[in-house]
Amino acid sequence: METENDMIALLKDIKGLLSHQKKVMNVDDLVAYTGLSKSKIYKLTQLRLIPMGGNKHIRQKFFDKDIIDAWLMGEPNLSDDYLDREFDKQFSDNKEK
Repeated sequence: METENDMIALLKDIKGLLSHQKKVMNVDDLVAYTGLSKSKIYKLTQLRLIPMGGNKHIRQKFFDKDIIDAWLMGEPNLSDDYLDREFDKQFSDNKEK
C-alpha cells in the first residue's frame, strides 16, 4: 500500500513539473507556478498590475509564461499593504468619475 501512495505522489510531482512547461497559463496554473494565492492574483489582475492577455472576448484570464518570468524578475511589489493602497486609490479615482 505504501508503494501505491508513493507512486501517486510521484505522479502528482511529475504532473506539476509538466504544467510548468506550458507557454500560456490560466489563473490556476499561475497559482501553482508562482506560489501566489488565487486571491492575490485576482487582485493584481483587477488592478492591472500583472501582465496578462488582452482578449476582451474571453472572460478567463491568460498569462504568457515568459512575460510573467520577466515581470517576476523585475521584483514587483506584491505586499498586501501596497495592493490595498492601490485598490483604494483606484476605487476613489473611479468614484470621482
